[in-house]
Amino acid sequence: MSASGQDPASAGALHTLRTAITVSLLLLIFLGGVGGMGDGFKLLGRDILEGFFAVTSNPLMALMVGLLATTLVQSSSVTTSMVVGLVAAPDNPLPLANAVPMIMGANIGTTVTNTLVSLAHIGRKDEFKRAFGVATCHDFFNFLAVAVLLPIEIATGFLQHTAEHIAAAVGPSGGVTYSSPLKGLLSLVIAPAHALAESLFASPVAQGSVLILASALMIFYALAMLVRTLRGAMSGKAHSLIQAALGKHGLISIGIGMLITMAVQSSSITTSLLVPLGGAGVITVEQAFPVTLGANLGTTITAMLASLATSGANAQAGVTIAVVHVLFNLAGTLIFYPIRAIRLIPVRAAERLAGVAAESRKWAIVYVIVLFYVIPGIFALLDHYL
Repeated sequence: MSASGQDPASAGALHTLRTAITVSLLLLIFLGGVGGMGDGFKLLGRDILEGFFAVTSNPLMALMVGLLATTLVQSSSVTTSMVVGLVAAPDNPLPLANAVPMIMGANIGTTVTNTLVSLAHIGRKDEFKRAFGVATCHDFFNFLAVAVLLPIEIATGFLQHTAEHIAAAVGPSGGVTYSSPLKGLLSLVIAPAHALAESLFASPVAQGSVLILASALMIFYALAMLVRTLRGAMSGKAHSLIQAALGKHGLISIGIGMLITMAVQSSSITTSLLVPLGGAGVITVEQAFPVTLGANLGTTITAMLASLATSGANAQAGVTIAVVHVLFNLAGTLIFYPIRAIRLIPVRAAERLAGVAAESRKWAIVYVIVLFYVIPGIFALLDHYL
């Protein structure tokens, strides 16, 4: 018995239970903040987003449109679902060939959320270096996948042609929907911020700004407390268990990423969840990488469900572009994951960038602003006005 009269085993179990409850509550706040930030950006970018999907025959412009649209709403699921709807619309406002690069751009754009989340660690050099590396390995994989697959697609159209054959066999079935229970729970967490924004302002832009600010505060608070709690909790057996689960076999990690993302219908939530674990030193960039690949594959379910619910003359085209989304992520995974020397390219690139960003934090901010907003914004404006 301990001095307090409590059995040490019972005291240990009680401490573990308290830690688990604390971590669960902080994760709810953190993930609710991530979801709320996405909601805020959707309010800011709704009108702009609709104007971005103008027809363009330039694949590079289409890529940038998909990238910028996704960074504005912080959700590739929203972008890809909109692309599916436009491709499947009776008047065919978005030709299938133009939509393929947009889907690739959406894949890049979705990585901005976890990269923004990593900036919450910017005050602690070593912690920020680990968190930023875990976040940007997702960026580098998607950039490299596009760099390899977009030229091949332009030259051969292999993704579109393969998807057309698969879509002909699958076809739209109509009425397929899925509502994630976890997503509903997270919406309750951010509901007070929604209510505050709506009570203060009528303008969607102002509401979005308030929601982004409130969500950022939630993320910063939850991250600070999570890292502090995880440092203590993960020093022993729990740390070893997580590392064993994510390090035992890459396919298991990919499966974990897929299942979590399919459950919450958001790759941003899955990849953002890895950031505090990386910041706390619980997982490495190499361990996080296959989980991000699984998240990329898991997020394709949303567009597939949206496409299967389409109907009309162009319904099969909607299924085709959703299948393109699946094939693109599957092809990227098959190119970059099986061979370790190739797999380490995005991992080492992320680690090197994290080292530079940790030495001079301003480069991390410049990286996010220029790569995700300035460059695609310039391309979108040039395409619109020229």
